Amino acid sequence: MRKALRLRRLSRPRDDRYLFVPLDHSVSDGPVVSRDRWRDLVDSVVMGGADAIIVHKGRVRTIDPDVLAGCALVVHLSAGTAHMADMNAKVLVGDVEEALRLGADAVSVHVNIGSDTEARQLADLGSVAAACDDWNVPLIAMAYPRGPRIVDPNDPALLAHVVNIAADLGADIVKTNLATPSERMAEVIATSPIPVLVAGGPATGGSLVDHARTAMAVGCAGLAVGRRVFTSPTPMSLVAELASIVHGESEADIVRAMTGAVASS
Repeated sequence: MRKALRLRRLSRPRDDRYLFVPLDHSVSDGPVVSRDRWRDLVDSVVMGGADAIIVHKGRVRTIDPDVLAGCALVVHLSAGTAHMADMNAKVLVGDVEEALRLGADAVSVHVNIGSDTEARQLADLGSVAAACDDWNVPLIAMAYPRGPRIVDPNDPALLAHVVNIAADLGADIVKTNLATPSERMAEVIATSPIPVLVAGGPATGGSLVDHARTAMAVGCAGLAVGRRVFTSPTPMSLVAELASIVHGESEADIVRAMTGAVASS
């Protein structure tokens, strides 16, 4: 029952649709924003109507708990940097119990299918899933076809395999790429026993708003978009627009509700 309650918290309007904003890129690529802009960024993402933010364990300490009154917290347990010999390698740098002590509503793990270290990453996903069951914590798998054996990371058949790996190893929600052509993402979703979210795509990949509309139209359960949010000159309005697409709410109502939640906390 407790896992079900935590899963409900991951969808702010309780409609089983999700807009997650990962802000964990400072480990892989370097600072997301300068220190003096971090609080404003988190405030903007939350007040824009994100269902959850995703950060590494140390970064949790920099977030005012009151800001998260209407937004869930996901602690990311995987790490790797752009300076590694294998940029597709990921290792566990935290555990479920530690995330719970920090106040997490869920945890996430990154798995690159097709990478040289796929076996290790699959083992890590399985072990975290077991711990999540012990502690009744939702698990989000960030699962991608990525590595030297991957020819087309947007191939529908390959994506269907990836999302089912995540489901079979114990994830409750999976994030992956959008298929090409996009209408074939419906085939991927039809194979998955768990909700499928899509990533925001490359920064040069066209309109994020159009991408969001396409993803929801083909049956995705939501989006997990980080870089294209925190590099936006207006992250709050962008998140509000994405939230309105994901949840079918008006942007003004979302911002008004979230501003009130933060003010009353």
